[in-house]
Amino acid sequence: MVAAVTDDFTELFPPERETAPDGPLGWEGYAASRARATERTGEHESVIYGVAQVESRPCILTSFEFGFLGGSLGERTGDRLEAAYATARERRLPLVSLISTGGSRMQEGMVALTQLQRVARQSALLRAAALPQIAVLRDPTTGGGWATLGAGADVILALPGAQIGFAGSRVRPADADPAAYSAEGQVAAGAVDAVVPVEELRGVVGAWLGLLGPGRGTVEPGRGAVGGSVVPADVPDALSDTALPVTGWDAVRAARAAGRPRASAYLDAYFTSRMALSGDRCGGVDDGMLCGFGLRDRRTVAYAAQAGTATRPAGYRTAARLIRLADRLGVPVLTLVDTPGAANDAAAERAGQGAAIADCFAAMASAVVPVTSLVIGEGGSGGALALSSPSRTWVTADSYFSVIAPELAAAILKRGPGDVRATADQLRIRPQDLVELGIAQGVISPTPPLP
Repeated sequence: MVAAVTDDFTELFPPERETAPDGPLGWEGYAASRARATERTGEHESVIYGVAQVESRPCILTSFEFGFLGGSLGERTGDRLEAAYATARERRLPLVSLISTGGSRMQEGMVALTQLQRVARQSALLRAAALPQIAVLRDPTTGGGWATLGAGADVILALPGAQIGFAGSRVRPADADPAAYSAEGQVAAGAVDAVVPVEELRGVVGAWLGLLGPGRGTVEPGRGAVGGSVVPADVPDALSDTALPVTGWDAVRAARAAGRPRASAYLDAYFTSRMALSGDRCGGVDDGMLCGFGLRDRRTVAYAAQAGTATRPAGYRTAARLIRLADRLGVPVLTLVDTPGAANDAAAERAGQGAAIADCFAAMASAVVPVTSLVIGEGGSGGALALSSPSRTWVTADSYFSVIAPELAAAILKRGPGDVRATADQLRIRPQDLVELGIAQGVISPTPPLP
């Protein structure tokens, strides 16, 4: 697997600790099992690590050998993983983990299980050092290896058909649905970002390293990453030449027009390339929230874009995850606002809609990196405001932003259907109204054609 992913790999070795022949528990036959595993695989532990190049981009890489005692984690495995994380911090490089493990090593008992705490600590230190972690889940990835190195990574990729889950195949309930433990099932549940075939893995990992690794170019020229000033994301050009609306209802109609440009078109026009993050890591995916990182003028920008649908709890949680990751890595954020409002059905409430929106507001409010927002369609109440920058929000001519939809406002005020248009005017929701009220910085126009 290392050869399939890397251009070049140089293995490193930590100091080997002295251990009893049959391990800390004196498990009879353990030394012989290790010797057979070494003879079979050529390795002396279930994990190797070293310095690698992936598509000419440097990283620290760890790789599990499942043939060595099922890729299980023991004390010496913990030594190697700890050394890999420490090397990543020392050299200021991303960590890429190629994982295939059945969990903690039974022959070492609780000593093996506590290695998960070591890994979790090292992962936290790497996050604190503003260095990204990318996990590639192979078949199988179960137990503590999934619950630390795998699920704890910033970007999680999986091979097609890989078995992934905290419970391995021999310990899960007999009537458990196998699909829930598959790579595809974990993507659908929002726990994995993408399924990637082996032949595409090098290119995908390389693309992510290019976006999140050294040289992502988010700091002002001449200033270091530590204490440097992150340059805000550019405001996208408008994609339609719609004139400013005369009335509030005209603004609503323009924003709701079926042929109006949507988030995907804006993202395609804005970025030269982009990679998507998917899922809220809590069991949900919202296809109406597009999140990821892209290249804009050779530097990385994070994006969270509403796609015109009512945003669901998973969408807000995914956006909050994206914003916090970008903030930790020092990457500016672009948000595209376009929703009739937050989803308000019973399923959304049961999934924690209020808490999800609050979390998104909190992520936006606490971000140190600049957040640039553009309203490209409907700005439906708090469900839209949660994705809007308090100080760097612009609007297009075919958009509106309102405390409440005009129809609902009229209903609450006990007005008839014929009063909806007048109510829209009273709400002052046109793009030019938003600028005058100080809500928006300005109205964005299309790029003028070249002479």
